[in-house]
Amino acid sequence: MDNWDEIRTAFQVARLGTVSGAAEVLGVHHATVIRHIDALEGRLGVKLFQRHTRGYTPTEAGQDLLRVAQATDEQFSQLSGRIKGLGNGVAGELVVTTLDGLSHLLVPILARFQQDYPEVILRYMTSTRLFRLEYGEAHVAIRAGSPPQQPDNVVQPFLRVGFAIYGSREYIERHGMPDFDGSLDGHTFVGADDPATRRPYSRWMRERIPERQVVFRSDNDRATRQAILSGTGLGFLGELDNQEHPGLVRVHPSLEEWSSRLWLVTHMDLHRTAKVQTFLRYLKDNADTARDARLEL
Repeated sequence: MDNWDEIRTAFQVARLGTVSGAAEVLGVHHATVIRHIDALEGRLGVKLFQRHTRGYTPTEAGQDLLRVAQATDEQFSQLSGRIKGLGNGVAGELVVTTLDGLSHLLVPILARFQQDYPEVILRYMTSTRLFRLEYGEAHVAIRAGSPPQQPDNVVQPFLRVGFAIYGSREYIERHGMPDFDGSLDGHTFVGADDPATRRPYSRWMRERIPERQVVFRSDNDRATRQAILSGTGLGFLGELDNQEHPGLVRVHPSLEEWSSRLWLVTHMDLHRTAKVQTFLRYLKDNADTARDARLEL
């Protein structure tokens, strides 16, 4: 609304009855108050106040304006209180974004967090695209790889995830255990479809495995896992949720160079809010779950 300042000025004049009182409350010069009243009356084509020596008295039209402005002011005060309350409390919506492949680690912690803070509504967003924290698309992002470099973000190290090479029991029965110190001819692999992927183990596969032997390619973690389980080929999987899987055999242990660092990323405008700080502490305090699953801190 282009004339909101004028309406707010008229409301204060009607409430206090004087130009000087309204000017003091609004923190403006009395001439500004008079100019706003004159401009609003000119725009509406009606007198809002009767001027007299004691001050300003609202006309019938001015009283109508006072009622509407007062209701708006009260609603804004209520809204301001709710917003401040959300900033100071652990309640309302909390949006967390990460890669789909980390769900096995994060969802149990998120579920416990919601149980401990029942006034929080969790939204767990998984996607290969980066959610823009600066536009409020998420409160907390958990990202893998190199430290995020976006400006105005607060970045903290979280965990390091180990990856190993797995094959299905059926695959091993058909093709035998691979000899990684010798020739891998005769073995097929499941790998990434994006040749520019930054996943640390993908470089090893590009350097060691001929393209013709990578017979199934996908950038979807679930599809990769299912292809390995189906006996399509050998491939990299996170150790957290696969080391005890009855249908899988770990054919090569994880190496440091294959591991991936996780980062906690928040925008500086939301980083210090009670909700975000409480959630970040909760994640860190529950890192023992990850340790038990052989994640390296």
